[in-house]
Amino acid sequence: MTTAMSLFEKHADLLNEAVSALHTRTYYTPYPEHPRAYPEEANDAGKDWFAKSMNQEFKELHVESSDWIGEEVSPYFQTGIGVTYPTLSLDQLIHNAQAAKTWKDVSVGERAAILIESLDRVAKRYFDIAYATMHTTGQSFMMAFQASGPHANDRALEAVAMGYHEINRFPSEVNWVKPMGKFDLELHKTWKAQPRGIGLVIGCSTFPTWNTVPGMYASLVTGNPVIVKPHPKAILPIAIVIAELRNVLTENNLDPNIIQLAVDTLSKPITKQLAEHKDITLVDYTGGNVFGDYIESLNKITFTEKAGVNSVIIDSPKDIKGVAQNIGFSASLYSGQMCTAPQNVYVPESGIDTAEGHVSFDEVVMHITKSVEGLVNHPKMGAGTLGGIQNDNTIKRITDGGNFGGELALGGQEISNPEFENARIFTPRVVVTDYNNVEAYGHECFGPIVFIVKTKDRNHSLQIAAEMARSKGALTCLAYCTDEAMMREIESTMNAAFTPVSFNFGGAAFVNQHAAFSDFHVTGGNPAGNASFTNPEYVNKRFVWVGNRYAK
Repeated sequence: MTTAMSLFEKHADLLNEAVSALHTRTYYTPYPEHPRAYPEEANDAGKDWFAKSMNQEFKELHVESSDWIGEEVSPYFQTGIGVTYPTLSLDQLIHNAQAAKTWKDVSVGERAAILIESLDRVAKRYFDIAYATMHTTGQSFMMAFQASGPHANDRALEAVAMGYHEINRFPSEVNWVKPMGKFDLELHKTWKAQPRGIGLVIGCSTFPTWNTVPGMYASLVTGNPVIVKPHPKAILPIAIVIAELRNVLTENNLDPNIIQLAVDTLSKPITKQLAEHKDITLVDYTGGNVFGDYIESLNKITFTEKAGVNSVIIDSPKDIKGVAQNIGFSASLYSGQMCTAPQNVYVPESGIDTAEGHVSFDEVVMHITKSVEGLVNHPKMGAGTLGGIQNDNTIKRITDGGNFGGELALGGQEISNPEFENARIFTPRVVVTDYNNVEAYGHECFGPIVFIVKTKDRNHSLQIAAEMARSKGALTCLAYCTDEAMMREIESTMNAAFTPVSFNFGGAAFVNQHAAFSDFHVTGGNPAGNASFTNPEYVNKRFVWVGNRYAK
């Protein structure tokens, strides 16, 4: 494996930097997040690549197939993009993965180097991936570029670094000597990190690379072959990543079927068949609770990110305008189609005290409503912040809800995207309701909706937020509080419900955003998911330590 070894030498410094970043938890990335950091011509090239890929077979996987399928629809064009992908039978996918078992014999250092090399190749295609993400998910260009490109690469590298670190935590061999008085008992001991088996990664429709690559790369670095089953409406972005990885494997004389793409359609899904297959050992899943609960019920090792009810506790901020602007942007970003987006804003019925004086409940509602309204109607920021609605179910959920049993402080507004006249846009609804209306706000309402919930007092707000996290799950909690004793109470109570708290965010800090190498995404401790990337358990459960002993 001389080529792989040379790749290890090429990427050793980066790998060591990434491992160090895991421990320091400070800002770290080798992948700049702004498009301006890349060649000037790359944007036009990416746009041109996407245009030429429409209505074509995606042949970059180099997979022979007699059946090509695809049904992705652009939320901006409101038409199918026409890209089709090769399909293989379930038996063929499993057979290919089993035949790729030599991957486990490649050293963890060489595996890590091959995976990092693939990320380098992916980085050269960020603009291709950005336009593919835009026209499958409805994300704006900037979000699509960052989330599916540099930020996804960050998370993939993080998983690689964690796997490399954990497998190198213990020595691979040692001469063991036990003094026995007149003689010594001598044994030679070796330890191997044995991969668990075939991994299945089930992707979601809104973040097809960011949510897929952590599990994919975590299983690969620990020696497991992987089958990726993306959402049928969001295949192209992750297909590009898999194609580049297969290229690197082939160049290093390894079986490209170490990583495979399995595609299906909404009418003929294959996810359950794959997940239940006896030879699938590991399952990574991102998506809704019902299917996530089913995945967790399987006799498999599972890593899930499901849904939660994310809370905002407004207690005693410095100024209400800054708070409202931050909440308005966080709730409007990608039309609330983010698992980390805030949903329920808890405000005491008596109002709140700020550094600028007392603010009534109705005034809080007014400020938040005006913030959302001002943002979505902004000629330069509105359409770009909202993006497009990814699927019909999100529109149906919002429109069928009416006023959700409360008072509609802000209804959906018609705005246009000057670049895409057919873009499917739906602005956030702001619903004001009483704390008794749990049927409305007491579960995740994925998409552009914010509930402002009137509570009895500050303690009641915290009580409801914690109960929601314990019973329904939560990925985030945003709190505005300047009372140190109350801050400690909020932190203690929400952390006991295994929910992280972001305090007093303003400016460029938003609760939606989680940074690789610093923030653990999902805690794994409440119903929002059973795994956290990337912590040691996220990779350690993908392999088993096996020791051997040899008499001297």
